[in-house]
Amino acid sequence: MSSQPQQQPIGLSELTFDNRFVAELPADPQPTNERRQITDACYSHVLPATVAAPTLVAYAREVAELLDLDEADCESSEFAQIFTGNQQLPGMHPYATCYGGHQFGNWAGQLGDGRAINLGEVVNRSGQRWALQLKGAGPTPYSRTADGLAVLRSSLREFLCSEAMYHLGVPTTRALSLTLTGEQVLRDMFYDGNARHEPGAVVCRVAPSFTRFGHFQMLAARGETDLLRQFLEYTMRTDFSGFELAEDASDSERKAAYCAWFAHVCELTADMVIGWMRVGFVHGVMNTDNMSVLGLTIDYGPYGWLENYDPDWTPNTTDAQGRRYRFGQQPHIAMWNLVQLANAIYPLVEDTAPFEQALDGYGHRYESGWADMVTSKLGLRAFEGDADKALADDLFTLLASVETDMTIFFRQLGEFDIANYRAAAGEVPSALRPAYYVETQLDDDFCSRLQGWLSRYQARVQRDGQSHTQRCIQMHAVNPRYVLRNYIAQLAIDEAENGDFSRVAELLDVLRRPYDDQPEHDQYYALRPDWARQRAGCSMLSCSS
Repeated sequence: MSSQPQQQPIGLSELTFDNRFVAELPADPQPTNERRQITDACYSHVLPATVAAPTLVAYAREVAELLDLDEADCESSEFAQIFTGNQQLPGMHPYATCYGGHQFGNWAGQLGDGRAINLGEVVNRSGQRWALQLKGAGPTPYSRTADGLAVLRSSLREFLCSEAMYHLGVPTTRALSLTLTGEQVLRDMFYDGNARHEPGAVVCRVAPSFTRFGHFQMLAARGETDLLRQFLEYTMRTDFSGFELAEDASDSERKAAYCAWFAHVCELTADMVIGWMRVGFVHGVMNTDNMSVLGLTIDYGPYGWLENYDPDWTPNTTDAQGRRYRFGQQPHIAMWNLVQLANAIYPLVEDTAPFEQALDGYGHRYESGWADMVTSKLGLRAFEGDADKALADDLFTLLASVETDMTIFFRQLGEFDIANYRAAAGEVPSALRPAYYVETQLDDDFCSRLQGWLSRYQARVQRDGQSHTQRCIQMHAVNPRYVLRNYIAQLAIDEAENGDFSRVAELLDVLRRPYDDQPEHDQYYALRPDWARQRAGCSMLSCSS
């Protein structure tokens, strides 16, 4: 049987742009790029800023393939020019969108794409639509008092984390490229008056759509109900298969479709947050303007992975006092944000019952997904109700009682031959010891509680009747060996700021296979070093770019 010939890449100049957003939705009529409030419009026309010396740092080949581009395209000088913003391809129609949002629980009014410029939407040979967006490419009418630029530090973190999350199996926006602008950008990293110049950079983000909860909130807040309806129906037919409305749909059919769409967004959001909780990811800035209606992780700012398991940890210095966006709160904040989206589209339905039903559906979806998630993390065949919930809850309580690395613990638990476990007084099994940060915390009381839990787990695994190998395979498929810890990203930033991009390429390759054993890269499968506990960029971060 002959193999099918591989399709040849089409090349940059042959990219097909389907700029449906600007074609079907109203634009801000004012052409100048100055800060302003807009009304009765969804976006403003704007061009990226021209920069001094675009230079490619890295690109993701998998994302390039989605756009039918190959290595030669991505390593060309033209590619760096285009995806830093200096050059536009035929068919590109750059614009910035208008949205609002709740930030840290408070309504912030108009926000918008303050440093993101959409180049347009590409349709690949498979018929998929991919929106291309440059982050850090200059000011827009929504930049408020900011400069619209980004620095290498934050851009590198977003580039790597977007792709890391994808390969972990967590819904996310993607990143095509990371480029330097050749210019310096002044930033005050911790808003403490110690500003410094840093290398400017641009990330090209890729997603089917960048539509956020805040797009709907802004239109609702301004009372632009007709435009709200137009935008919602555009979103339904463009970004959601099966939600298209017939032109002659009745009013009741339209309202039912709006509610069905919202219920689907609730499900997508639940699935995304379950993915975060499974791998120990903390978003850090779950404002409604940072929530995608497609259920994609978007806007990688002060994110982090749990190292020592702490459900109260937030990576965001701005959130350090209230800890609104802490790890354990993420499912509840997602629900709160969905309520705000429901409030925004309520004027189109004027009935609370279907929204309440959909929000209940979010809760059920999350609870069911959480049960499936912990079942797989523990290597069990099926969730057995309250008993398994108690087993999981007691484990998480145990993990939080001493400094326990979440990623390493679950990976080592998969390696641990629990069937042959025999408790010994005052002993932590050697297979689990790599997960603990502070030896003195492993006292007799802790060992006793750990042994009690392991005995219960052993009995539960034995009832399942799986072999050690079967359980290990199941657990290793959902418990990653490698995640983008903040200190690891910071090592890459330190080197990249000195012109060495080799670790960026290395990490991109390691994070493509986060569930595989990669002995040659096991320096990344280790506890956070002591020097990283308090170092800037390695523990908590600010919202500053």
